[in-house]
Amino acid sequence: MAGPLHYRIRRPGIYAFYMIPKPYWEPAEDCFIIHYTKAVVAAFGDDEGWDQELGLKTEIVTLSKPFGLYTGNVFQGIVKLDGRPVPYAEVEVEYYNQDGKCTAPTDYMVTQAIKADGNGVFTYAAPRAGWWGFAALNTAKEPMKHDGVDKDVELGAVIWVQFHDMK
Repeated sequence: MAGPLHYRIRRPGIYAFYMIPKPYWEPAEDCFIIHYTKAVVAAFGDDEGWDQELGLKTEIVTLSKPFGLYTGNVFQGIVKLDGRPVPYAEVEVEYYNQDGKCTAPTDYMVTQAIKADGNGVFTYAAPRAGWWGFAALNTAKEPMKHDGVDKDVELGAVIWVQFHDMK
């Protein structure tokens, strides 16, 4: 497993960091998984281009700046697969409970699910400061072999967004 990314930002601009991992077999779901994951940051006061599409196999293209968000602001994005919006895509939302101090009242609230509209657009208002992950999951057209048997491949468009409390 790779360690953390170390990148020194030297110039103003928008920086999109993404990863395309190798497919891995998930026995509990009886499928392979590939999650195309990204985060977008602004540096030195420049915030032009935050809505640029990277052209990944699947991705969440932002309609709200994916940085500089207060707790309670809405975050919007378009779920895309092969460059096209995914109507009524289901988007899973999770809070990164880094310090373990938060307890969800029910298991239904650990991973929340929202639906995009007919244009692939979804909206979410974060109730708490911190990092929130948004994952839109689709099935690839082409299966992969596992022990000689065709198995589905889950393609995840994932973006991490940080919300801040107002001081």
